[in-house]
Amino acid sequence: MLKLDRFDVKILSILSRDGRITKSRLAEAISLSVSPCWERVKRLEQAGIIEGYSARINTGVLVPSNSVWVQIELKQHNVESFSRFEALVMDTPEVTECVAVGGGVDYLVKFEVRSIDSYQRTMDRWLVSDAGIERYFTYIVTKTVKRATLNIEDEQLA
Repeated sequence: MLKLDRFDVKILSILSRDGRITKSRLAEAISLSVSPCWERVKRLEQAGIIEGYSARINTGVLVPSNSVWVQIELKQHNVESFSRFEALVMDTPEVTECVAVGGGVDYLVKFEVRSIDSYQRTMDRWLVSDAGIERYFTYIVTKTVKRATLNIEDEQLA
């Protein structure tokens, strides 16, 4: 694993907020010259720490949508059941995020849908499929309070 220093952490923090920053502005922001700064960026890319660059799209401007989070509990807890459910998730375009979690539920799934009705129709299809869902709990997002950005501090490197 690549050992990160304070310059690397600053680079990651800045790029996570502004992936379009110029080489010179990034170098200036971390108090390095352009060449050493850019070499660090390339090293972080080659190590797989920086996976890519993308734009955060406000889909609500393009197509009105609703965000829905769902807690999912499966009937059985074995490799086959998890694989079957995860394949269904991968084949459902409305699912934008899915994480397996420990605790009282098995998965947290995020849907981006045109309407609550379309979400429920998808869940109805899931329930009659062989996905093995025991129960689910739906949470409709009413407001986004904070979006994810990288927040690493130097003391986290130790």
